[in-house]
Amino acid sequence: MAAEHPGKIIYQKQCASCHGDNGQGVDGEYDEPLIGDRTLEALAKKIDKTMPEDNPELCVGEDAKQVAAYIYDAFYSPAAQARAKPPARDLLRLTIPQFRSSVMDLIGQFYKGPGFDRPIGPEQGLRGFYRGFEHMKPGEKLGNGTQNERAKNRTQHKFERVDPHLAFHFGADAPNREVMSAEEFQNRWEGSVLAPETGIYEFSVKTENGFRLFINDPENAVIDGWVSPGPQVREEKKSLYLVGGRAYRLILEHFKFKEASASVELWWKPPYGVKEILPARYLRTDRPQEKMIVSTTFPADDRSGGYERGSTISKAWDQAVTSAAVDTAEFVDRNVDRLVGTKADAPDRAEKLKQFAKAFLETAFARPLSAEQASLFVEAQFKGAASPEAAVKRVVLLSLKSPRFLYPALRETDKLDDFAMASRLALVLWDSIPDRALMKAAQEGKLSKNPKELRSQAERMMRDERTKTKLHGFFHHWLELERAENLSKDRKAFPDFNADVMADLRESLARFIDDVVWSEKSDYRELLKSDYLLLNERLAKIYDQQVKGEDFQRVSFDPKQRAGVVTHPYLLASLAYSKASSPIHRGVFLTRNIVGMSLKPPAMAVAFEDSKFNPSLTMREKVTELTRSNNCMSCHSMINPLGFSLENFDAIGRWRTKDNNKPVNAISDFTTEEGRTIHLTGPRDIVNYVADNATGQRTFIRQVFNHLVNQPAPAYGPTVTADLQRRFAETGCNIQKLLVEIALIAANATPDSEKP
Repeated sequence: MAAEHPGKIIYQKQCASCHGDNGQGVDGEYDEPLIGDRTLEALAKKIDKTMPEDNPELCVGEDAKQVAAYIYDAFYSPAAQARAKPPARDLLRLTIPQFRSSVMDLIGQFYKGPGFDRPIGPEQGLRGFYRGFEHMKPGEKLGNGTQNERAKNRTQHKFERVDPHLAFHFGADAPNREVMSAEEFQNRWEGSVLAPETGIYEFSVKTENGFRLFINDPENAVIDGWVSPGPQVREEKKSLYLVGGRAYRLILEHFKFKEASASVELWWKPPYGVKEILPARYLRTDRPQEKMIVSTTFPADDRSGGYERGSTISKAWDQAVTSAAVDTAEFVDRNVDRLVGTKADAPDRAEKLKQFAKAFLETAFARPLSAEQASLFVEAQFKGAASPEAAVKRVVLLSLKSPRFLYPALRETDKLDDFAMASRLALVLWDSIPDRALMKAAQEGKLSKNPKELRSQAERMMRDERTKTKLHGFFHHWLELERAENLSKDRKAFPDFNADVMADLRESLARFIDDVVWSEKSDYRELLKSDYLLLNERLAKIYDQQVKGEDFQRVSFDPKQRAGVVTHPYLLASLAYSKASSPIHRGVFLTRNIVGMSLKPPAMAVAFEDSKFNPSLTMREKVTELTRSNNCMSCHSMINPLGFSLENFDAIGRWRTKDNNKPVNAISDFTTEEGRTIHLTGPRDIVNYVADNATGQRTFIRQVFNHLVNQPAPAYGPTVTADLQRRFAETGCNIQKLLVEIALIAANATPDSEKP
């Protein structure tokens, strides 16, 4: 009989009461499992310095090494975890973003044109169609009759052009004063508006004339101001829910008839933004088809694992799905002839509706229907319905309520096939269903037979706006930007820091991330190491720089003062109090999200109450005093050094050298997972360590994987994260290539039914 491991004896005596016999955790003590990816050496050093928490001197030296060796092999390491409990992929429903995107693209598959079967073009602005009448001759009168009847008897002048934005003040003149009468003219602008993120958008038009505004639906105006009360300029507005990453049809009609002046302005207020003239960068000349927007309110998805997952079902969720399915069925019913490509009086219309219903189901399920499914979902519905139109509505409802649509894994067969691979690719990269090109490749069997074809499809899809939108969601989650959405600062301390500044900072950070990620190099390290900010004139005044104009420009700083996203003012302001910095908030964020070290929840949360400290203390001195106990320092030995390294930044992310009239002290020593001590003098020391370190890269990779796949990486193999990190480093930390690699892993994963 083998002798008991000496480390196990020590562990049972000193550690098991808090961590459990097998590291599973103990309620009320340390309820998180004792697992991780530290090296054996780093784990031993951690135990030597910090364990047991109530008496860290009890387990040191050789004892600490023995305990580390035991728990590492028994349950701590990824290999031990895989032996003890082989990870499995959960059966997940569609998340809220996945449901909305899938429904929108499901309807869109039956349209042709920009936005569905081809990308929206790059040309910015709206196409303007100007129509007016010749100047009246001296003494000439318009005559009797309606406006249209009078117009028939006069020569019209037309011209077209692309306008970057809509903010025109014609006054008493016409758009073309040389040939048009200023008394009467009509303008029409057409194109599309890009929604950068999902949420509520407010659109408004300012004019003293008649107008109509159409968003998405080209036949029903969202604002109808055709009858002008005049003569004063008025503003009419409407709020709409839009899904991010999509382009929506936009039409603005404007006319003048005998008013003293003419003007028109098109404004918007995006989610968490400020009201502004709708910028050219969000306007396109392409005219896409109407989109089905699921605006139903859903209960929030589960985030207990640190990222959104479709792992919960409730009565409220089922009711929301039903409501969304009904809305979609009604949308299809209103537009059925346009979707099917038929006419109401066509003799073959009933048969075409049946073909459409079958194609709708196959698109929703992302694979051909079996004979049994076709009989149940199509033939039976058309036999039992009062009309073909009613049958189509039934099929739409059945499709969207079917587990095969709501649970993508149920679309798969027992063996991995091309349709499953296509469905997984689309879900990972787009939060949606496969498009025509991907389904064609699946139908031809190219994805499973040719790895190069699968990679080529993933690379094509990675460049789509839907992938960009999904990655925006990742950065919003990774950087915890929800903190900033309702942020406010003390107006006395920061009188110039207002909603306009916050909107500019949000835009600055978003543009910086996009510039890095979608560049040719797409280098993750640049996200952390860049020494510049994108500033416009308003931001430059606050952050002590010289910039002219509203356009964002790259402004370089002393490398000691700026280090990529870590020191972006939008992030720093979100991780601070209304008047003061917060080393704890900043330190926790850096520890978990950037450096990748785990923190257990505090046994008892202690609120920071500034009024209870000596007013002469700096923020660092206050935090040091608050966290000096041994219980606190088990975590704050990691949190504080990282948080203190950002103390040169005030509550709005400005560089400072003094805090409370004392010199800022940003110097600390930080012990890494590997047991290495890093001397921190500021943020540059942190990012230099993390960006080039395998542990830091694995942290980023894990979080990207979780967000894209909605499953933990170990469920796809115990070495997946390490393998991804190795390839990531080999590609120069290319984020775009990382997305493709993650998508390919998910697409090629063996179904649970095939596992031994």
